[in-house]
Amino acid sequence: MTDTGKTRAQELLGDTAPELVRLTDDVLFGQVWADPGLSQRDRSLITVAALVALGRTEQLRSHLRRALDNGLGKDELAAAMTHLAFYAGWPAGMTGATELKKITEE
Repeated sequence: MTDTGKTRAQELLGDTAPELVRLTDDVLFGQVWADPGLSQRDRSLITVAALVALGRTEQLRSHLRRALDNGLGKDELAAAMTHLAFYAGWPAGMTGATELKKITEE
């Protein structure tokens, strides 16, 4: 929940796409992220890697913040961006590192 008492999905979408909000809150974060098969830290690293590889910078920002909250360090995330540059392409790694810089300097 955010300061407004709404979930992030509710804040982003309001009543525009109520079913997408419900699935985001109940299934994605209520079930998938809550599954004990992976730690929150590991889920964050996987999610950040996927978002970097796919060039999804808008979602990447919030997941980088979540990754830091879930115990990944700035240096670990920077190392992940370097690693991703070789597998997902140099622009993807550079963009990920740039987004990491932005959120850690806020």
